[in-house]
Amino acid sequence: MEIKAADVAKLRKLTGAGMMDCKKALVEANGDYEKAQEIIREKGKLIAAKRADRETSEGAVIAVTNEQRNRAILMCLGCETDFVANTDEFKALSKTIAEAALAAFPADLEALKALKIGEFTVEECITQQAGKTGEKHSLPFYAKLEAPYIATYIHTNHKVGAIVAFNKAVSEEVGKGVAMQVTAMNPVSVSKDDCPQSIIDNELQVAIEKTKDELIRKAVDAALTKAGINPAHVDSEDHIESNTAKGWLTPEQAQQAREIIKSESEKKAANLPQQMIDNIAKGRLQKFFKEQTLEEQEYVMVNKISVKDYIKSQDAEAKVLSFFRFTLND
Repeated sequence: MEIKAADVAKLRKLTGAGMMDCKKALVEANGDYEKAQEIIREKGKLIAAKRADRETSEGAVIAVTNEQRNRAILMCLGCETDFVANTDEFKALSKTIAEAALAAFPADLEALKALKIGEFTVEECITQQAGKTGEKHSLPFYAKLEAPYIATYIHTNHKVGAIVAFNKAVSEEVGKGVAMQVTAMNPVSVSKDDCPQSIIDNELQVAIEKTKDELIRKAVDAALTKAGINPAHVDSEDHIESNTAKGWLTPEQAQQAREIIKSESEKKAANLPQQMIDNIAKGRLQKFFKEQTLEEQEYVMVNKISVKDYIKSQDAEAKVLSFFRFTLND
C-alpha cells in the first residue's frame, strides 16, 4: 500500500523516531498506526539488546527539588556518546523522568523504572529513545531525600552532582557551597559517627599493615646502610638486578642485600611493638576521617576551616543530615 508523507510525519510525531524508520514501520504494519508504534518500540528493544555490553559513560546527572525544598531526587540517564547526551530529545527525556520521579517519589531504582509516564513505563521510554538514536541508554542511578531543607548542585558538565539534606533551612550560599563540597570531594559519610563500619575496619587494617611495613623497612634500611649498601639500590628485586647490570652493585653485594632483607624482615616482623602499631594506625584512621568525612573535610570555599565549622559560623543550629552523590566520571 502507498504510505503518504503525512502518515509518516504523524507517526514520527507520535513516536519521535526517524522518518525512514517510521516509513518502514508503516509499510510493515500495512498502515496500522498502533502496530507501527509497536514495531518501532520492538526495534528499540532489539538495539538495546544488541548493545547491552556497551558502556554508557556519557549522559546527564540531574537533581530536582520541590518548591518547598524538602524533597529532592538525584538521578542519571546514561548514553554512549556526548553527541547524543547534548541532543534536545535526550535532555527532554532526562527532565521528564526526573520530574516524574520527584512527583511520584518511587522507593528505589527499580520502582522508578516501572513508573508510568503516560502509557509507557520509564524503562520503556528509555528503550524507545535507544531505538531512535541507535545507542544504548541506561538509568544507572536514582536516589531520593526528604528533610526540612535540601540543597543541590550539578557541575556544569552535568556528569557529577549531589543532593544534601539539612536539619533546617539554610541560606542558598551555605546549601550550594556544601553541595559543591560533596560533589568535588566525594566524602564517604557525613561524619565519623555514621561512617560505615566496613569502611572503618578496612581503613584500620590498611593502616596497621602500612605501619608494619614501614617499621620493617626502617629496620632493613638501617641494616643495609650499616653494611655499606645504599637501600635505594636494593628496594626491589628489579632494582637489584638492574643496578647490578649497571655496575652500581657487585654480584656479592646484591646477594648480601638479599640475605639482609630476608633476615632483617623476618627478625623485625617477629618482634613488632604492637602498642606502637595500634597507636600509629589509630592516628592514621583519624587522618582518614579528617580527609574523607564531610564535616571534618577542609571547606573548599574557605581555606583552613572545616565544613562543620563553616556551617556553624553561618548558622549555629544547622547540620547536615545526609547526602547522595553520583558521577559518570568513575
